[in-house]
Amino acid sequence: MSGHSKWSTIKRKKGAADAKRGAIFTRLSKDITLAARDLGGNPDMNPSLRLAIKKAKSSNMPIANIERAIKKGTGDLPGIKYDDIIYECYGPSGVAIILECLTDNKKRTVSEIKNILSKSGGNLGESGCVNWMFEKKGTITILKNDISEDKLFDLEIEDFEVSDEHYILTTTPDNFGSVSNSLEKFNINIEGEVGLVPKNTVEISSSSSSKVLNLIEQLDDHDDIQKVHSNFEII
Repeated sequence: MSGHSKWSTIKRKKGAADAKRGAIFTRLSKDITLAARDLGGNPDMNPSLRLAIKKAKSSNMPIANIERAIKKGTGDLPGIKYDDIIYECYGPSGVAIILECLTDNKKRTVSEIKNILSKSGGNLGESGCVNWMFEKKGTITILKNDISEDKLFDLEIEDFEVSDEHYILTTTPDNFGSVSNSLEKFNINIEGEVGLVPKNTVEISSSSSSKVLNLIEQLDDHDDIQKVHSNFEII
């Protein structure tokens, strides 16, 4: 299973744990903010934002929190200026990592990221050192019980993976909205986003994966880091 899909699965499981310890709203806010940053604050014109808001509402996230997260992404929060920064890193076992950040204090953020990396056997790289290993794609996750595999071939997707309970669909960024709309019209519950996926993966053993996963989870939990992308594959 690829690092991208592996981390998507981990995040879904992690979401349940977050809810138990009261951190689910932080995770949902990050998804909303990133979606609004990428394609604007109008959910009718931004399918990623629409899905993020839908998920937030299903978790009973207050409307005020949702609106604040959107304004953070669009830069409309009064009195606060957020800088949009991409950091490229190396983790243990040569894993490539890209961090999408929004911060009101770049010096604080980069210092804290360096500290997390150094304690876990990683380091911050130069701009351009790993971004060529990734490409932008749409990713949509749906339950296998909600649709037959034959119907997937009627959608404008590039490929799909099969896990125990889910189909993970890959689309071009341009087709992400139309595929999402098609599935929603069939009342299929979906999770999805447009983001970076690795062109190729670095294989790491199960015995050494805990160090990589621990690093990525620490980065993912950082307040200023909106999204973590990596290219590992556990074998």
